[in-house]
Amino acid sequence: MTKQTETITATQLTHDSQLADIKLYINGEFVPASSNETFENKNPFTNRPINQVASGTSDDIDRAVTAAKAAFKGEWGRLKLKDRLVYVNRIADLIDEHIDEIAPLESLDTGLPIHQTKKMVARAAQNFRFYAEMVSSRLTGDAYQVDDEFLNYTVHKPVGVAGLITPWNAPFMLETWKIAPALATGNTVVLKPAEWSPLTANRLAEIIDKADLPKGVFNVVHGFGETAGAALVAHPDAPLISFTGETKTGSEIMKNGADPLKRFSMELGGKSPIIVFDDCDVDRAIDACTWGIFSFNGERCTANSRLFIHENLYDTFVEQLIDRVKNIRVGDPLDDKTQVGPLIHTDHYENVKRYLGIAEEEGARVISGYVDETYADGNFVPPTLLLDVNNKMTVAQEEIFGPVMSVMTFKDEQEVVEMANDVRYGLAGYVWTNDMKRGHRVAQAVDAGMMWVNSQNVRDLRTPFGGSKHSGIGREGGYYAFEFYTEIQVVHVALSDHPIPQFGKEKRI
Repeated sequence: MTKQTETITATQLTHDSQLADIKLYINGEFVPASSNETFENKNPFTNRPINQVASGTSDDIDRAVTAAKAAFKGEWGRLKLKDRLVYVNRIADLIDEHIDEIAPLESLDTGLPIHQTKKMVARAAQNFRFYAEMVSSRLTGDAYQVDDEFLNYTVHKPVGVAGLITPWNAPFMLETWKIAPALATGNTVVLKPAEWSPLTANRLAEIIDKADLPKGVFNVVHGFGETAGAALVAHPDAPLISFTGETKTGSEIMKNGADPLKRFSMELGGKSPIIVFDDCDVDRAIDACTWGIFSFNGERCTANSRLFIHENLYDTFVEQLIDRVKNIRVGDPLDDKTQVGPLIHTDHYENVKRYLGIAEEEGARVISGYVDETYADGNFVPPTLLLDVNNKMTVAQEEIFGPVMSVMTFKDEQEVVEMANDVRYGLAGYVWTNDMKRGHRVAQAVDAGMMWVNSQNVRDLRTPFGGSKHSGIGREGGYYAFEFYTEIQVVHVALSDHPIPQFGKEKRI
């Protein structure tokens, strides 16, 4: 095994840094794709190549799943819980040791500002420690006693090979968000990371390799969704498929996994509303509103991409929003002062720009921030407000997944709830009001898996994460993840000689 990337700190890494090519990680070894094919990984700030990445196929997925199944049936499956969790905590410790190296790799690969990727990497280590603790304290069964006749109890058993298909926005954190509960509950893993963001998935493979897990417990197969991803979904020995990504892809994955009756966890798209009433703390609402759509370069599933402002507050609020947008610092993702960086890929950049064209065609007024002309080589879309929007417009209904917010007005509570719900998505939502009775009412009336009142998107790892409608199926996070990553078995134990019907005991006349 040879290390795939050099140790690079934030001060050492530049946009001209030459990184080693990336291989697959299968059965404890870094190996080329069986086809020896590779694809090019580009820097979104310069659109110049970073390195080449092994392009996995169905043969590589089969090798990885076979190794993972063998580990599940073998050494990993035989480990005591306390010994398994030693490995999980060791991974967290190793991530902590490499934060200064992982964060700039993430920024180089995705265009996310480094001051945000540092926090995301730290959260990744927390994911492993959190699930080590959750499995120790909350992975418990129930007991049901029936007088002196029966004791019925439940146990949680790992399912087997977990196929994890992860997105390119916040890739390192979201990969660990799935890997940690999968390993902590005793499953083995085949990770298919997004092809646009392979660097930190590869670095995670190196870290987990350093943690000395038994061979085959953790595997990474880089490649494209239609090849490596589809093969993982179709593989008969990978019963669990956890996917985060766009709704259309999630639907296709479920269709392809229907015949083998796969178990799915789907965290899909969003078009989340932020509802601002005229009695709110305006300054804090402005802060939350701008952070919620323009952080992560707007490439986040829970972004508040639809803003509803009460008509009494509309003019004042929009005036302040425009001022904020004009002053957001757009630039080099490796610069700690940058607040918005380039979008991850030229294809995605062109798609976001296409939506801005649609907005103008539909009659919206487009107000954009500033991007310095020296950044012309990058995939930059400045922070953008779409004014004069109505809720039926394409830009108010479809997920743009960029630093673009549609702004609308409303008259009363009933109207805004109807507008908030008049969309196919139901992932998240936000309510700003100092009337807490109304805050609770509106939050519960909005069709979304997660709602925040007087807060931006602050996550509590103990709570369920997921959406309704076209935003997903199932919940991960906290002990809710156990419903996906474990099989619940009930054992019925007779405590006495209860009556059993005696068919055929008497002689037939």
